[in-house]
Amino acid sequence: MAGERQARLGDRIRVILAERLEKGLRDPRLGFVTITDVRVTGDLQHASVFYTVYGTDEERVASAEALKSATGMLRSEVGKHLNVRLTPSLEFIPDALPDNAGHIADLLREARERDEAVAGLASSAQYAGEADPYLKPREDDEG
Repeated sequence: MAGERQARLGDRIRVILAERLEKGLRDPRLGFVTITDVRVTGDLQHASVFYTVYGTDEERVASAEALKSATGMLRSEVGKHLNVRLTPSLEFIPDALPDNAGHIADLLREARERDEAVAGLASSAQYAGEADPYLKPREDDEG
C-alpha cells in the first residue's frame, strides 16, 4: 500500500517537473532536460529526480548547475500542485542510463565482430584426425 502511494507521488512529481521545465526556466544554462524517473522515500519526505541532458558534457554540467540553483523554486512549484501535508525535498541526479546503453551497444558490437571472426575461422577449419575418432565400424557377430 505504501509502495503504491510512493509510486503515484513519484509519477505526479515527474509530470509536474516535466511540465514546468517544458515552460522553461529563466536560466540560460539549462539545456534540453528530460526527467526520466522520480523515486520517493517511504516517509514521502525526499524525492530523487533522475534526469538526462541532451548535448555535450559542458551542457550537462551547466544544466546540473541550473537545476541545483532552481531546486527551491521547483520544490515550491511541486508543493502548489500536490495535495500532501509536506512537500518532499528534491534531489536532482543525472541518470546514467544513456551512458550505460551506449557502453552496452559497444560491447554488443564488439561481440558480434568476434563472432563473425570465429565463424570465418570455423568455415575453413579441418579436423585434426578423423571426422569422428570414436566411431567404430560395426562388425556383425555371426556365431
